[in-house]
Amino acid sequence: MKTKYLAGAVRYGLMSAGALVTLSPLWILLVNAFKPQTRIVDNPIAPPGTLDFQYIRNALGQLQFLKSIGFTMLITVLAVALIVLLSSMAAWIMVRSKLKIAGFLFMAFVAAMLIPFQAIMYPLIQFFDALGLKNLGGLILMYGGFGLSMSMFLYHGFVKTVPLEVEEAAFIDGAHIMQMFFLIVMPLLKSITVTVIIINAMWIWNDYLLPFLVIGNSENKTLVLSLYFAQILAGQYGNPWQLIFPAVLVTITPIVVVFLFLQRFIVKGISAGAVKG
Repeated sequence: MKTKYLAGAVRYGLMSAGALVTLSPLWILLVNAFKPQTRIVDNPIAPPGTLDFQYIRNALGQLQFLKSIGFTMLITVLAVALIVLLSSMAAWIMVRSKLKIAGFLFMAFVAAMLIPFQAIMYPLIQFFDALGLKNLGGLILMYGGFGLSMSMFLYHGFVKTVPLEVEEAAFIDGAHIMQMFFLIVMPLLKSITVTVIIINAMWIWNDYLLPFLVIGNSENKTLVLSLYFAQILAGQYGNPWQLIFPAVLVTITPIVVVFLFLQRFIVKGISAGAVKG
């Protein structure tokens, strides 16, 4: 009995220590977002004492927050919509198709998940530049392509749970293929669709490398790009910690709030697709 309690205490102790290590960067970010440069350098883990929002206001101004967040939301919404539309339709066709090439294409999509972006980024950028797509439209298309493999993989497992008899009944009632997909199949994929939306939205929102390569220091920048260039501008004579910490806090807050409200759908969607598929 004592051994059982001791094992439980050790287990919970290790879990608590792991949670503290995981949450420590968030603590450092929160406490330093409200402190001046001198106090951050002197003791970066100490609480601020008083909440001074002037640093947050300064970060909002430096980032051109409203403009940057609007541009970021535009990219995220359009890219995620493209990913959801293409990956769900591709997964549905591959599951329902009796052709051998459907299985081959599915394995090709899964294999594409193993190719790192860094291995193809320069040829990809050169190709899109030659097509005149090194711009906002090209960036959205690139996100759609990179998010397609994993999203299609998730949809593929979940589409198998949709009864074929439902689609056959809709076909007998006169529904054509687009009506069958959007009115019958897609509503049944709601949980995995929310999962795909959250995963891709978090990735696109926080991405730095692809926007930097495509749009760089243009007039319209994403939040992450605005943070980078604001830091470069303010850090010519040192590390501007009193700008970096509040700017990072402002940048990640919207997507963190969305994740906290919808995180249960991630677990539900992935587990359902994995178990039922």
